[in-house]
This record gives sequence, C-alpha cells and structure tokens, in this order.
Amino acid sequence: MRSATPTGEPATPIGESAAFRDMLAHVSLAAPLNRPVLVIGERGTGKELVASRLAFLSPRWDRPFITLNCAVLGDALLDSELFGHEAGSFTGAARRRPGRFELADGGTLFLDEIATASMAVQEKLLRVIEYGTFERVGGNEALRVDVRVVAATHADLPALVRAGRFRADLLDRLAFDVVPVPALRERADDIPLLAGHFAIRMTRELGRDAFAGFAPAAMQALRAHPWPGNVRELRNVVERSVYRAEAPHKPLSRVVFDPFPTLPPAPGHPMDAPVSAVMARNGAIAGPQDAASAAPSAPSGAVPEAELVGDFPSRTKAFENRLLREALEGHRFNQRSAARALGLTYYQFRHHLKIHGLLARQAEEDRETADAGGS
Repeated sequence: MRSATPTGEPATPIGESAAFRDMLAHVSLAAPLNRPVLVIGERGTGKELVASRLAFLSPRWDRPFITLNCAVLGDALLDSELFGHEAGSFTGAARRRPGRFELADGGTLFLDEIATASMAVQEKLLRVIEYGTFERVGGNEALRVDVRVVAATHADLPALVRAGRFRADLLDRLAFDVVPVPALRERADDIPLLAGHFAIRMTRELGRDAFAGFAPAAMQALRAHPWPGNVRELRNVVERSVYRAEAPHKPLSRVVFDPFPTLPPAPGHPMDAPVSAVMARNGAIAGPQDAASAAPSAPSGAVPEAELVGDFPSRTKAFENRLLREALEGHRFNQRSAARALGLTYYQFRHHLKIHGLLARQAEEDRETADAGGS
C-alpha cells in the first residue's frame, strides 16, 4: 500500500532546493529509529510521500506500509478502521475484521490528518503507541502488535493542546521527532523540475511521443504563481495545461491555472457588488469618499513604514496588502479589473482579499443593512 506513481513504481519526493535537501536529510536521520515521527506541513506539500520515504529508509522497508486518513471517517468508523471489530459488535458487523494496526504489524502505519481524531480515539492511540496493545471494537482480548506510527497534520497541534482539543501526552509520544515539509513557495527553485516531471508523466499518459518543454512566458507564469495548494496544485495545473495544449509538438505556451470559465457577472449579483462601502464600514480600506479624512499616504516611490519593520513573513504580508489596496483603489473597487491588473483570476484575487481581511463576509453586510433599515 505504499504510495506509487501511475506506472506502479514507488513515489519519491522530487526537488533540488536547499529547503528540500534539508528536509530529506532530516528524513534520512529519523528513518532508522523505531520511534514515532510527526510530519507537519500545509495541504498539498507531499506529507504522505515523506511518510513513505521514512518507511522505505527504515529497517521495516520490506514490511507493510498502511495508510489511513483520519479526516474522512466519523468517530465510530475511525475506531473500527484502526483497531478492527468483532462479529456482532455493531449493526452490520457480520464477521470479525482486522484493523489497520493489525494489518501494519511489523511495519509502518501512516495516520494522515491526525488532528481530526476524537479524544476517545486519541486515548486508544496513546495506549497502542505506548504499550503496543489494544482491543478490537466489541472485544475483550488484548492484542499485541509491533507498529511504527508516522502521523501527519497541517494543524498547529501545540495550539490544539492548549485549547484542550488534543491530548498533550499523545503529542509527546508522536513528536519524538517532527519533520516539517516546506511549502512550495519556500522551495520555488524546484518549480521547473517538478513542472517538467508532471508534464512528462502526463504526456506519457496521453500516449504522446514527447513533451516539448515550456515556453519562457509559461515558465515565468508558473514561477510567479503563489501556489496556495502547493505541489498538489502545481501538478493539477501542469497536467491540465498539457492535456489542453493545442499544439503538443511545440513548447507549452498557455498555462491553465483556473479551469472554471470566465462568465459575465449576473446583474446585481452580490459577488460583483462594489466592496468599497463594506470595506470602509469595516475599516478595511479607505474608499474614495473617505479620501479627505484619510491619513496622508506615503510619498510616491516611498515604501510604507509597515513594510520596513518586522520579519520576512510580516513584511511580505504588508507588501501584499498594499498591492491589493492599491489595485482596488486604482480600479474604483472593481474586483475583476483589479484582479486582471495583478495577473490573478477573479477567484484568486478574492482569496487574497479574504486572507488579508479586505473582504467582508456577505452575511455581515446583510446584517448591517438590515440593522440600518430597522433603525
């Protein structure tokens, strides 16, 4: 059950950047130890590939590698999937069924989205990780297994512990070592390598002879994209673009970031309503009507003070915030025009507005309108 490519070959993380090499070195260091490992990173960064590599480089490389996404199952089903159940333990349990821990005996069990497990399941996980014993659902026989657990999450587990939503003792056991998987924006030098890999793979899947490469403008567009979906998004974009290429024998010149068609806005649709009034009401931006009362802006060409202080992430965020504000104001708060000016799709632009708090929820606008009408 090890992760594999469409050809059936074991999947291998791909990259050459410094951040990627540091991560692989960390994996190589942790792999031989018979201890739990926690893999953390944003969605789409390839955490399952990292877990697979941890298993492949360990002494358990020839033993089962079993995976389970904890987020796709409810509490009762997750309990049964992990630990198995006895016949008659619940409606529909016609026969005994082994769980993932039994299937992974002697090997590695990868638990993705571990933060979604309930407190009851967490308690049972702690016991089996700590002592190697558990009971099937509906059973009273103690079973013993030898399983190395690798867990993964994009959530902030220490914060969940402080909030009382994750067991501190389970986190202590899982976090014998923690392997952070860098986001794609932190390993941007790997974009050409990854894009070429996905393009060649898609070319083979389509039965074409060869991939002619990317045109310079297309590669520039790939490098400039923010990639909120990380490597998973890059793979989808490249494969979609290769599949839609009108001249496969020529270098790929058109990158299809957004598969949704651009439709003319419906008259009066709330998504296309001017946002200036809403933003001004919420203090997000100063609309044209507030120009007289707004604080003096920085001189032309000068960098705002907010972008000159703080660490790299905070200064980058301040710069992005300024770009969004200027685009909105320069295009009279028309979101589609502002998005085109920044080289973004309409939906990407709205996503960034939401991240930076520049887009009020429609429900709040409706509630304020209703309050004003009733006063």
